Amino acid sequence: MKIKIIGDSASNLYNLSGVEYECAPLKIITDAKEYVDDVQLDLQGMIDDLRTYKGKSGTACPSVGDYLAAFEGYDIVYVVTIISTLSGSYNAAMQAKAQYEEENPGKKVFVVDSYTAGGEQKLHLEKLRDLVLEGKDYETVCREITEYKDHGTSLVFSLESMINLANNGRVPMIVAKALNFIGLRMIGIVSEEGQIHPTDKARGENKAIETIWAKMLSEGYKGGRLRIDNCFNVETAEEIKKLALENFPGADVRIEPTGALCSFYAEKGGLMIGFEI
Repeated sequence: MKIKIIGDSASNLYNLSGVEYECAPLKIITDAKEYVDDVQLDLQGMIDDLRTYKGKSGTACPSVGDYLAAFEGYDIVYVVTIISTLSGSYNAAMQAKAQYEEENPGKKVFVVDSYTAGGEQKLHLEKLRDLVLEGKDYETVCREITEYKDHGTSLVFSLESMINLANNGRVPMIVAKALNFIGLRMIGIVSEEGQIHPTDKARGENKAIETIWAKMLSEGYKGGRLRIDNCFNVETAEEIKKLALENFPGADVRIEPTGALCSFYAEKGGLMIGFEI
């Protein structure tokens, strides 16, 4: 039986060892250029381009056809997508699931709306990998990944800019402009309804680190897996890793860069911190 795991590129996870895995790329689109969120992308070049670009920009999710092509030839497919309120990736995967299962009786596709992105979505994919490698059957995997997604993980974000989020209707523009004007970092979570929910503001790196760590603890972090995805902000990521290991020696902590989609929304200096609770 051939089993495959698929994540879209909002997870910042382009390779997943031990299993058949594919990352379905999202795209960042301007009037001048299209950026495909895959391992070949020059991320620094994209950031530099967008910093000086004055026109409209937006994003595009994988198509139904993209997902169907990724499903082809597999008996069981597990898919984890970015939060459905930010992208059509989940809906495209669900349409592909319905078509694939209709055209291939007996084959199964399970699609998870992660209600998140970045490091937390990455944890969901890693958990799926673990469940598959443990040899658990389809129904058990579906049940346990749903429980893990709903009750086992959380995300804290820290943003130095919210202009791209505002330009795409994700937060009010007045909030984004105020953040840039007074030089604060916005810290928050994704709500249970899948909405971006700013909770705290911090001025300066030390205060931001203190606030991020406090928010992680209040959200339930107790030393489990921790994935710190950063947009050209390794220094702050390292300080958070240091705090985690000081308080929870032996914690599984990884620092990794954001890909194109998450870099577009988090912008330079942003952090998307996923952790087990």
